[in-house]
Amino acid sequence: MTESTLEREQGAEASSTLLNVVHIMLMVLALFCSVSFLKWTVTDKLSKYEEPESSQITAAVRERQLSCLAKNIYYEARGEPFEGKVAVAQVTINRVASGKFPDDICKTIYQKNVVYEKVICQFSWACDRDSGARPPNNSSYRESMEVAKKVLLEDFRLPTLKDAMYFHAESVNPGWKKEKVAKIGRHIFYK
Repeated sequence: MTESTLEREQGAEASSTLLNVVHIMLMVLALFCSVSFLKWTVTDKLSKYEEPESSQITAAVRERQLSCLAKNIYYEARGEPFEGKVAVAQVTINRVASGKFPDDICKTIYQKNVVYEKVICQFSWACDRDSGARPPNNSSYRESMEVAKKVLLEDFRLPTLKDAMYFHAESVNPGWKKEKVAKIGRHIFYK
């Protein structure tokens, strides 16, 4: 065999090996794409038939949610006009829906954070009162429960507060650098 023939055979062998590697890589890529497409298709199709967790709410869970929301309205806004009570409830619901807070009404209301070794509650009354205690003023609590039902069960909302996530009494100045969206009663609401 001559040197040029040997070089041609080695070149052909190298080309054949390279071609085999390319074929294998293309097969792996095709398999990966097929699996990814199949996974996407199945996930997309199944998501249309899966029951969302929120539709699996029992009567007991709904009662617990209403009770927590009514207590929050009562302790934060019992002296406020109807719109002020709705506003407090709406901020609570906005927080639950935001993904920045727990996805449960009661957990959002009673959420506590520790900042510089100090416990901070999302709603100040939750740090000051026993969460199991029934509010002392029955007529104000009944009104708070009615507002909770309107907001939670009937989706009653104030358009100006669709993005509101925070509020404080006008008598305090927390120094927030948040965008103010409304003042209702004695509360100021922010995005």
